[in-house]
Amino acid sequence: MSSTLVTGRSRTRVTALPEARWAAAALGLFLAGLPVYLLDGPAWAWGALFAAAYVSGGWEPGWVGLRALRGGTLDVDLLMVVAALGAAAIGQVLDGALLIVIFATSGALEAVATARTADSVRGLLDLAPATATRLADDGTEELVPTDRFSPGEVVLVRPGERVGADGRVLDGASEVDQATITGEPLPVAKRAGDEVFAGTLNGTGALRVKVEREPSDSVIARIVAMVEEASATKAPTQLFIEKVEQRYSVGMVAATLAVFAVPLAFGAEPAGALLRAMTFMIVASPCAVVLATMPPLLSAIANAGRHGVLVKSAVVMERLGQVDQVAFDKTGTLTEGVPQVDEVRLLAGSSLTGDELLALAAAAERPSEHPLAGAIVGAARARGLAVPAAADFTSEPGTGVAATVGGRRVAVGAPARLAGDRGAALAERLEEQGRTAVLVEVDGAPAGVLGITDRVRPGAAATVAALTALTGTAPVLLTGDNPRAAGRLAGEVGIGDVRAGLLPQDKVAAVRAMDGRVLVVGDGVNDAPALAAAHTGIAMGRAGSDLALETADAVVVRDELAAVPAVIDLSRRARRLVVQNLAIAAAFITGLVIWDLAGTLPLPLGVAGHEGSTVIVGLNGLRLLAGSAWRGGRHGQ
Repeated sequence: MSSTLVTGRSRTRVTALPEARWAAAALGLFLAGLPVYLLDGPAWAWGALFAAAYVSGGWEPGWVGLRALRGGTLDVDLLMVVAALGAAAIGQVLDGALLIVIFATSGALEAVATARTADSVRGLLDLAPATATRLADDGTEELVPTDRFSPGEVVLVRPGERVGADGRVLDGASEVDQATITGEPLPVAKRAGDEVFAGTLNGTGALRVKVEREPSDSVIARIVAMVEEASATKAPTQLFIEKVEQRYSVGMVAATLAVFAVPLAFGAEPAGALLRAMTFMIVASPCAVVLATMPPLLSAIANAGRHGVLVKSAVVMERLGQVDQVAFDKTGTLTEGVPQVDEVRLLAGSSLTGDELLALAAAAERPSEHPLAGAIVGAARARGLAVPAAADFTSEPGTGVAATVGGRRVAVGAPARLAGDRGAALAERLEEQGRTAVLVEVDGAPAGVLGITDRVRPGAAATVAALTALTGTAPVLLTGDNPRAAGRLAGEVGIGDVRAGLLPQDKVAAVRAMDGRVLVVGDGVNDAPALAAAHTGIAMGRAGSDLALETADAVVVRDELAAVPAVIDLSRRARRLVVQNLAIAAAFITGLVIWDLAGTLPLPLGVAGHEGSTVIVGLNGLRLLAGSAWRGGRHGQ
């Protein structure tokens, strides 16, 4: 795997993060010193290596902790550095070095996650073009930065360019791919009076667009703001963790000082009191607690990764098991995002067969770059039909194409714009079923209608059923597509709650209005705000946008929908193991601390008990590495 995190043109190298470099150095030095120590090598050798590990992994959290202490806050990282030094002071150098490595690695992972979030927001801004062509009143053209546009100005959008500002078409006709905003799988015909959005991709026609919003108020800019806002809403969880750390730090320092000072007050020997206090610090060390949590979650992450699900952190793996409501995007998530011809209907009086109609349509569409053209040509080839050559090809954006095929003039396009009322009833029936209707004319007479749809992903219905069984609540469909297409898809996969025609901000509002902890599953840029606003977000990775992949907490790399309930089930099993491990760790720590305080706990026995609990919880957590832990499609059975 590359060590580069990429979103759009913004990228952050993991090796550029100082936390990652120091953690790697600490780990390397620790691993170098470990065999020397275990094989009874010279003390100066392993001592120097462990000392270097202490410095490389502990200086930064120690320095940050000292600065926090000056401000009146006792940081848990400083406490761990002190515990490590205390262990070294009584000869437990290995324990202290391991503790340093664990906390240095944790800090590096947090830094990587922060960098990914920042990159995802910056990458979203790359969708909008940096410059666009402004038209003056006298018709002259000027290339200007898009952030300088004002409402009322006119922008020229040439074929293949991205729209530079939110506005309304003054004149021209084209098809605009606005999947980045609405999630619609097919380009949308745009004519005078239609609205267009900054960052969407123009097709084959030229458009003159009147700017209607300030750049800072464009839909794409609002998506950026929503991603940032949704990310910020996670901060209270971090604040809660910091409060727990603060209380633990204060309590442990006070307890250690008391263990040392109280015996002295009753006349105990200083050396004995110090030994008891250091033993207390070792047995009360949270190493077992740390390992109680991480092995199950990291094992679950590794198992999910082997099955094509990238879970970005242990925190995410834990959160996945907490979801009790799932919201799906439609295009590219529950569907494959690729249009397919699934109906060939002949009109009354046509002398053609269905295959002949499809072959003529494919011949006329073959020179076109429109996605529907690809679907029609692909359908003809899938049937093994010969697609004849076409001549005199013409294309009119928003209407269709025409060409001469075998001496006959064939037109393919929108029924209403090609033939008026002829064929409208059949086209309307197809559209009511959620399909896109395309009329085929031969020599000026309507001959038939093709029904095109976006194919449902295999296993979508089973996935919906599995998620319903896992969460106790049926999933919801949130889509920017039209209500008829959304309703048809929902009926096929078993979803009853359908919310269609949604812009990104509408999806965010819908997610926030849902009860409980919501998991959003999506793939496009338009899904990114909802992914960020949700309790947890999963992106479909093969066709997903860079922003969706970076904003989401987990990515289904192989685009297998069955992996969504599987990873939720795996997360819940990991959480159960975490609870078991915490109980084991707490029992060991409590027992050893009581022994040390109420009696005389020999230092070797204290170390053995402490390390024994660490081994037990570690091995228990590693159970989820087994292939049998991934249950695939067996949920709810």
